[in-house]
Amino acid sequence: MDSVELKPIGVFHSSKKHKQDASRQAVFDEGASPAWIELFPKQNFEQALQGLEKMSHVWVIFLFHENSNWNPMVTPPRGPKTGVFSTRSPHRPNPIGMSALQVLSVQGLRIEVGAHDILDGSPILDIKPYHVEADSFPEARMGWIQEQSQDTHHVSFSQISQKQIDWLKNQGLSEMQNFIQTQLSAEPLNHKKKRVLVLSEESGVLAYKTWRIHFSIQDRKISVNEVRSGYSVEDLESVDDPYTDKELHRIFLSLKN
Repeated sequence: MDSVELKPIGVFHSSKKHKQDASRQAVFDEGASPAWIELFPKQNFEQALQGLEKMSHVWVIFLFHENSNWNPMVTPPRGPKTGVFSTRSPHRPNPIGMSALQVLSVQGLRIEVGAHDILDGSPILDIKPYHVEADSFPEARMGWIQEQSQDTHHVSFSQISQKQIDWLKNQGLSEMQNFIQTQLSAEPLNHKKKRVLVLSEESGVLAYKTWRIHFSIQDRKISVNEVRSGYSVEDLESVDDPYTDKELHRIFLSLKN
């Protein structure tokens, strides 16, 4: 068999629209924003969904629709360079992803889910129930993942930064805090893997879109101190606005002052 044809059964909807918005795994999605699977009509999927409302978790099989190539060796966000089959990297020979998600409700062809790591617009290929007896192996070995899990940092937010992040969330940047949590929990100063400016061994600046997050490190603890605009005064005076967000930065700066 040289090829297999798969047809999507639905699409995933979420506020995670860019690759950097996705958590490294669904379980690490802090403060999960609303998300749901919308199955296609006129496919008898109403019958196929019978009984799903009694399941607490499901496996969702989907396509990494924004990836067009694959690599035999990849560098995971928290680990060393290794073979793609020992990772959950989206850059695979067949761009198929799988994620265990909590089912919040089932209404018609809409399945609302909890914490997630799937991008908006991802084609859904299949849905299977999570089986506690068959799918859980507490004593399983995780290789490099287990080794790296001992090298995590605790991330906390100052009163100022939390207030800023909450305000920006209300302006539509709903994934900023989750992004910060994911990026800084491991190798926070690794500028080769993430957009971070290293100021010293104890401080740095993480870039999120056109925003800059200033943080400090002490005893494996990360303190997010402040969020600043990534635009200079000259940038904001220019009429050029490729990301259509300069007005938001101006309002943010005016509130800060």
